[in-house]
Order: sequence, then C-alpha cells, then structure tokens
Amino acid sequence: MGQQQLLLIVLGVIIVGIAVVVGINVFTASSSQSNRDAVIADLTNLASMAQQFYRKPSALGGGNNTFTGWTIPTNLASTGNGTYTPTVTATSVTLVGVGNQQGNDGSTNVKVTMVVGANSITSTTINN
Repeated sequence: MGQQQLLLIVLGVIIVGIAVVVGINVFTASSSQSNRDAVIADLTNLASMAQQFYRKPSALGGGNNTFTGWTIPTNLASTGNGTYTPTVTATSVTLVGVGNQQGNDGSTNVKVTMVVGANSITSTTINN
C-alpha cells in the first residue's frame, strides 16, 4: 500500500507541475496580446485626432486639408501601454507605437505601425 500512495503523490506532483507551466505560458501570451490590443487602441485614438486636425479649418486651429503641423499631445506620447512617435507629411501621418510587453519573438517589444490618410487608416503589427 505504501508504494501505491507514493506513486500517486509523485503522479500528482507531476500533473501540478505541468499545469503551472501551462498556466505561465497562457498568462504570458495573454499579456502580450493585451498590450498589443491596447497599443492599437491608443494609435486609433491618435489617428482620429490627426484626421480631425486634417479636416478642421485653419481658422479653428486645424490643418485645412493638410496634416502639416499636427503633433501628438504630450500627455499621449507615452502612456502605460507604450510610447508613440509620428512622422507627419502634408498628405499622411505614420504613427509608430512600441508596447511595454515583449512580442512573440521573446526579445523585442510589441510594435504597431499605423498610416493615417485623409480618408483611411491602415495598421500593421510587427512582432505580434
């Protein structure tokens, strides 16, 4: 009877160990995905601000059908989700967001690029 109980204890420890490893892997993947989604949400908010600036007349502080002069508000350039940098031209804004969590490659952080045009927003995820 003692060997049977010992075997059951060892088997239970192995099963619990496997469950802990699987749980850690699921948490890590979920954390990365959550950060990626948050960076995309922040970039979408910034993209809508850029398009609002584009459409607003210059008399009201807008770009009057140009993105020239638009900047990221200082309180939104770096958030709890990541940091954001714009590249502004007259016809488009390219926003790059770098998240706080490592991506799938395990060495670099999540990175999302969003190109904002007058009537479109295109997003590309790098190291998803």
